[in-house]
Parts: sequence; structure tokens; C-alpha cells
Amino acid sequence: MRVLVTGGAGFIGSHVVEAYLAAGHTVAVLDNFSSGSLTHLEGLDLLVVPEDITDARAVNDAVRAFRPEVINHHAAQLSVSVSDRQPLLDAKTNVLGTLNVLEAARTHGVKRVIFASSGGTVYGEASQTPTPEDAPLAPLSPYGISKMTGEHYLRFYQRRYGMVGITLRYGNVYGPRQNPHGEAGVVAIFMDALQQGRSPVIHGDGEQRKDFVYVQDVVTANLLALEAECSSAYNVGGGEATSINQLFKAVCDLRALSAKPVREAPRSGDVRVSHLDLTRIGRDWGWYPQWDLKRGVQATWSVRVATARGATSFSVS
Repeated sequence: MRVLVTGGAGFIGSHVVEAYLAAGHTVAVLDNFSSGSLTHLEGLDLLVVPEDITDARAVNDAVRAFRPEVINHHAAQLSVSVSDRQPLLDAKTNVLGTLNVLEAARTHGVKRVIFASSGGTVYGEASQTPTPEDAPLAPLSPYGISKMTGEHYLRFYQRRYGMVGITLRYGNVYGPRQNPHGEAGVVAIFMDALQQGRSPVIHGDGEQRKDFVYVQDVVTANLLALEAECSSAYNVGGGEATSINQLFKAVCDLRALSAKPVREAPRSGDVRVSHLDLTRIGRDWGWYPQWDLKRGVQATWSVRVATARGATSFSVS
């Protein structure tokens, strides 16, 4: 199968690319490298297109040249706080950029589009937890609004043009390669601070609860989405909600550290509780998270330590 992965040099996208190649698929990556890294793709047999999804012509040319059967759309503006400060920038990338991808897919007969959405933001402060896919979408941030809008556009293209559209609503994804200098990767942020001997920052009281899901579980969902028969939205979470305080303790416990965090004001648009119901994806695809938080955090830490020591390869089981 020929698959174009937008944002394929990023944290999640690069793991998906590796898995697609390992499964025997032909892969191309379209990425502007604003947050992704070419090092994530080193040694891989694929086509890399260094373009931005906000450039409609570039996206169209890439799809026309590569002729994918599937587009896996991960490229996005990822920051909730940036979206709060710059909603036009967020919409340009996450709404207009997504439309560019969908238009290119329509024009060149792409049969399937997989869209990476955000279960951690599109539901807002859900009245029901765990939150199922048919719960009302009430995002609190422009980022959540733009992801919700992308979902709606995907459904329109599905109805109007007959393509298969699958939305994956991720919880808080963590794992190796996550950028510790953004805001979304709290596991990477905590680990980086502790490795550097700094006190990690916790916004608010730390009792906000998130649904943390290890990146390899997310990869499995993306593999299944290549051939799944159901066109729908699917939650992809870790199966439980963990407070930021609990997460901080879990990271500190890896090396028996007794560090104390710095407390700062809550962030605008941050959802207090995110806990995703996984019934639909389990029923339709037989997908269930295989990595609990303890095991996933340990694996992430081990890879960070190995990378810091200059290891060129590693194995996590």
C-alpha cells in the first residue's frame, strides 16, 4: 500500500512511518520540519517532501507525484497556548492546511484519509467520563476547535466524495522522541528537567487528570486504520486518568528522586479532566492499550538515557 504521512518527521508521525515501512508499505513523508526532525527518519527507505500543508500547490503536487492510496494526516499546529494567543495561525495550519490535504486527496482519487485528532481537547470538560465518541464536542481552546473542524470537514468529504475517513482522537500521547521544549509533552518535560537538575513546572494544583497513552499503542491503532472497514471517530487512550501530580511522582520514582515541582498558574484552555471511553475501538478493531503508565514511562526514560549516552540503537519490549 502507498501511504503519504503528513507530519511524518514528528514525534508520533515518525513512529507511524517506521511501523508502516516495517509492515511492507511504501511511504512518503510531507513535513515542514517546524517541530519534526529529519533525524527521526534517518536510515529509512522513503520519499521525504519538505513542504508545508498550508501551501496548497505543494500539497497537491506531492499527492499527484506520489499517488498514495492512503493519506495519514498528522501535520498540525500542536500547542493549545499558541492557539489561544494566535487563533489565526492555528486555523491556518489546522483548518486550511487540513482542507488542502483533503482537496488534494479528492483531486487525485485517494481512497482513505486517517486524521489525527485530539480526544484530550475536542470534548472540553465532558459531563461523562470515561467519554465516548458520541459525547458532545465542546472544545475550550482554538486548538480543540480546529481539530473538531477538521473532523467535520473529513466527514463532509467522506459523504460527498466517497472516500473512507477515519478520525483517531488521541489522549495525551507520550514516549521516545517527544519534544521536551513544547507544552504538550508533559512526560518529556518532566524527564528533561530532572535530567538537567531543574525543578519541573506544574501548572495549577496538579490535580487535573489526563488520559496518557504510550506511542506504540497509538502506532498500533494507525496500523489497524489502514484497512479498517468502519469509517468513524475512535478514541485512542491509555484506559485510565492520571493526575499530573501522580505522573510527577511516577517519573521521580524511576530514580528514587525526591524533587519538588515549581507551581505556576493554570493555563488557559487546559481541560481539567480527560478520560476516554475505549469501547468502540475495542469492539470494532479489537484494539486495547497494551502499555500501562508505569511500563511506558520506564521505557521512555530508558530510551532517553540511552540516547543521552550516544547509543545508536535500542530495544524496548
